[in-house]
Amino acid sequence: MINLANQLTNRNKFIIFGGGFSGNYFAKSIRKLGCTALTSSRSKNNDPNSFIFNSETNLLPESSIFEGATHILSCIPPDKNGNDPVLKSLKNKLQGLSLKWVGYLSTTGVYGNTNGNWVSEKDNPNPLQERSQKRLNCEKEWINSYLPIQIFRLPGIYGPGRSTLEAIKNKKIKVIYKDDQVFSRIHVADIANAIIYLIENKNKLDFHQIINIADDEPCAQVEVIRYGYKLLGLKMPEKILFEDAKKYLSPIAQSFWLENRRVSNKLLCEKLGYRLIYKNYKVGLDNCFINII
Repeated sequence: MINLANQLTNRNKFIIFGGGFSGNYFAKSIRKLGCTALTSSRSKNNDPNSFIFNSETNLLPESSIFEGATHILSCIPPDKNGNDPVLKSLKNKLQGLSLKWVGYLSTTGVYGNTNGNWVSEKDNPNPLQERSQKRLNCEKEWINSYLPIQIFRLPGIYGPGRSTLEAIKNKKIKVIYKDDQVFSRIHVADIANAIIYLIENKNKLDFHQIINIADDEPCAQVEVIRYGYKLLGLKMPEKILFEDAKKYLSPIAQSFWLENRRVSNKLLCEKLGYRLIYKNYKVGLDNCFINII
């Protein structure tokens, strides 16, 4: 593993579009290194590190937000027309800044269905869902923006406060099983730390514009649920076959079960040298469990 170069200091200022689960976790992580990190919100709040950005109502950040900005990370999904909200409203503004790096959080959904086979960055995208096609459109917008962009394709994201454990405790989970169906996932801490690792070592590493961030062990969702019930000391209900369950699922919930793929992290972990903090769902859920007991 390459030693961290400690390039990130209090001289760096991150503008993070999208103050949701991943964006906020990244902001907190980068602040620990002494960097300034501002996150967007669709409406005004009391967070001094927050600024307003709402492309739907054309509420744009004040110019002062961008003063001294060195890095941009966008976590905002496509708009209803499939366009990127940040670039639609702020592309010219961003192009006028002296940015060292720009990141965009995308989805491994752009690969579509591979019938359980492995996919890597070398595979051509083949999105099955409309939402994934919109993500791919946004990726292309960022690539064509002439900004120093790096795109991260993410599978199912979980972490403390948003995991199978909370779903079990809140009784918002269905134990659904489908033969030979697997999903990939990633702990939110590894999203943040992998990106920080790549930024800090960008002068030492070969540059790759598109990178998957996923853990080592794709598996059936029922395995994760079973382990969650075990951690909580509860008895798991009988599993329901997907064919029986789908009549009760929303269209978007059903759509997740139409795709079956294993996401490779070999570029990130083997070629670029990042070491996962949470290599699989067990160590990841152990971390989530510590945070709720």
